[in-house]
Amino acid sequence: MKSMNDAAMRVARAPDAEKLARAALDMFIQNAREAIGERDVFYVAISGGHTPERFFELLGQEEASLAMPWEKIQVFWVDERCVPPEAEASNYGLAANTFLDKVSIPPQNVHRVSGESIDYGMAVSEYQDTIREVFGVKRGEMPVFDLIMLGMGEDGHIGSLFPNSYALFDTEDLVAIVYMTQGDYSRITLTHPVLCAAQHLVILVSGPEKAHILKEVLTSEPDPVKYPVHTLWPILSKVTWFIDDEAGRLLDAP
Repeated sequence: MKSMNDAAMRVARAPDAEKLARAALDMFIQNAREAIGERDVFYVAISGGHTPERFFELLGQEEASLAMPWEKIQVFWVDERCVPPEAEASNYGLAANTFLDKVSIPPQNVHRVSGESIDYGMAVSEYQDTIREVFGVKRGEMPVFDLIMLGMGEDGHIGSLFPNSYALFDTEDLVAIVYMTQGDYSRITLTHPVLCAAQHLVILVSGPEKAHILKEVLTSEPDPVKYPVHTLWPILSKVTWFIDDEAGRLLDAP
């Protein structure tokens, strides 16, 4: 991969989606080893969607991943659709089918969101309580993830923080409900202060359909309401962008 560095932005380029996934795997393993070496535990939050699927598959296949001390890894989700875990749209289901069922992680280290709950408020409360318990933080304190793996939507959203969503303004809670309309699923998401508190964040961007939004968010003035990914601009030194050449094709244009 080629890297482009300036004062704040860290962008790593991969020629295709396969090499992007393998670079994400290397980053995951490196961050895990460092955290476990320092504190004997690795806290990670992952996202769903199409982009990370191959990365997840590699987690469940590659020897370097399978050999990791998964008993020291605590897995959380950045966001989840309000669907049962066996549903095709479930972010947990994607991770379970691609790698969680193949690595030696203890069940108690897998902290999914209860997307199937008919009481969204209770699901949010339960997930917040789980985070506080596992991290050992009290109300008013922020958990610090070692790594948060994100994607970015074609509208600039991250997690389930969408443009013009009230969840963007939720700075008190760790977790928020995002009510969706027009047939989409409502969602439960980590709030942006939790994202910004992480030690390291990786944003995976792949495919030609992401080229326009990627150039727009990287070259426009920060506007977190229009492009929620811009909520990360104050902590860009902790963010690494992994993009493939199809997604990055417009970055080279004048």
